[in-house]
Amino acid sequence: MFVFKSQVHLLVMNQEENQLQKIKYLAEIINEKKYDVIALQEVSQSIEAPYIYENIKEDNFAFILLKNLEQLGCRDYSLVWDFAHIGYEKYEEGLAILTKHPIIKKHSFYVSKNQNPLFWKTRKIVGATIRWHGRPLSFYSCHLGWWHDEEEPFGDQFDTLLKKIEYEDAFFLMGDFNNDAHIRGEGYDYMMSRGLYDTYVLAKEKDSGTTVQGKIDGWNENEKNLRIDLILSNKLLHVKYSKTIFNGQNGHVISDHFGVEVEIEDGLA
Repeated sequence: MFVFKSQVHLLVMNQEENQLQKIKYLAEIINEKKYDVIALQEVSQSIEAPYIYENIKEDNFAFILLKNLEQLGCRDYSLVWDFAHIGYEKYEEGLAILTKHPIIKKHSFYVSKNQNPLFWKTRKIVGATIRWHGRPLSFYSCHLGWWHDEEEPFGDQFDTLLKKIEYEDAFFLMGDFNNDAHIRGEGYDYMMSRGLYDTYVLAKEKDSGTTVQGKIDGWNENEKNLRIDLILSNKLLHVKYSKTIFNGQNGHVISDHFGVEVEIEDGLA
């Protein structure tokens, strides 16, 4: 989850199951902290559910989240969502951006070579360009593959992602990159070699940065603490802090990926 606040407050989070209690709790935290931009991954809706509007169905995780926010009196957020592939043969699994700011343009594009929604490695990026103090800022919710994947290598997907981005604007890439920042010579270093900045590295205040502990889907043999959920930018920014949330210490655990919260002090207005 990715947060963006006046100074800039950014929140990024990977969601796993459509559990109503977790959604309610997440809505309470969003309502309290007033995030400017939120990025979500693995945001599912049932194949069989009826449409509510555009491509959103009634059991869409992000749509239900908005409804919970409305129950708390918060009607500030707009939603951009699209699905990448079918999950567990019954869900349309996708990505989302929520923001309080005017949306200038919506983005949705494939970064995987395979674009068949029935293939679980099919990857799509969802984004929004917002108006921020009179200038455009673009935010992309990302869920990419693995460095050593022979069918869908991370490097190819990331190259495609960068080719699709409008470089004249400041942009942020937020989400699950499936490449541990602690491993040298693989995906993380590849991204950093492309002129991007890691807001965690730039932050004046930070914690361990761990977003995954132990074994999860896609990391079935993992026994380490991983930092694979990242907030990257093409601009050198003044980052006040970066912290992991929903990790049992800063909030209840609501996903197998913890959330990342960042506040940027200046450099964008």
